[in-house]
Amino acid sequence: MQEERKKALQSLKTAKGQVEGIIKMIEDERYCVDISNQIMAAQSLLKKANLIILKNHLHHCVKDAFNTEDAEVKIEEIINILEKVMSK
Repeated sequence: MQEERKKALQSLKTAKGQVEGIIKMIEDERYCVDISNQIMAAQSLLKKANLIILKNHLHHCVKDAFNTEDAEVKIEEIINILEKVMSK
């Protein structure tokens, strides 16, 4: 597995553990601000993993497609993702 994918996978596994911890915090009726802080930390890890995956996609899939008829499709995929990110 590529090094970058390993980093993304580790971020996702850490986020998974945080989400499980957040669920337990809610079940234990912990302080709302503490729960919110943990949710933001999990979101940050998800964003980090997404950025790693997208960088990898650009450096490999999109780059490889530039000399083929798939180039337009790959460019549109990235534009669609950027539209989703920017609309938040």
